[in-house]
Amino acid sequence: MKALAIAATGMNAQQTNLEVIANNIANINTTGYKRARAEFSDLLYQTERAQGVPNRGNQAIVPEGAIIGLGVKTAAVRNLHIQGELTSTGNSFDVALVGRGWFQIEAPDGSTLYTRSGAFNTNADGQLVTLDGYSVVPAITVPADATAVTINRSGQVFATVDNQQQELGQLTLANFVNEAGLEPLGDNLFRETDASGPANVGTPDEAGFAYMQQSYLEASNVDPVKEITDLISAQRAYEMNSKIIQAADEMAAVVSKNLR
Repeated sequence: MKALAIAATGMNAQQTNLEVIANNIANINTTGYKRARAEFSDLLYQTERAQGVPNRGNQAIVPEGAIIGLGVKTAAVRNLHIQGELTSTGNSFDVALVGRGWFQIEAPDGSTLYTRSGAFNTNADGQLVTLDGYSVVPAITVPADATAVTINRSGQVFATVDNQQQELGQLTLANFVNEAGLEPLGDNLFRETDASGPANVGTPDEAGFAYMQQSYLEASNVDPVKEITDLISAQRAYEMNSKIIQAADEMAAVVSKNLR
């Protein structure tokens, strides 16, 4: 009975949906996190009777066929890159992005990774780094005797030394044609892929690039109310598929009993 297999694919799909929702809720306080959404597509169809072909007597064309779907599958888990709210931190090394763009981070192997989390600090050498110690690109080094650090909305970094302001460097941002194509690696980091296209590097506050807000962080864009609503919907869909399996099993039992 095909209903058993079809309903099983529905239960698997809702299990995936539940896992995506659970991950969203788990990252509700993760800086720069972008909520994900599971996307589904229908499986192949089995043709019992084709449409658009002559009938048995070749007198007319069959207007409608009998085509039965075989279930559902997970097509993608899409990250929704929507702006999150800004949260004031009071830390001069924290930077939030308002608009499109990604900070560039140097990985241990020398490759460039990307993040929306601007929770930065300085290491023992005064270099601007992430919470995991990865260097920000381009490199910015803060003098040990600096009394204040200023990052303006266009990404210029200044330090106050001996009551004089000196420029330390210019932060740049990367944009992608298809942000959904970036590969999430964990630790708020993403990697460029063929699907995302190459990085387009530019200066903050230029056309098409975000501007920077010092002493702020971008909060997760997860909406708790929507996640709970989606959770209830996924739970109900899972239960309905379960009932279909139960009904199909009972029908099969009736057929088996009558054939004895």
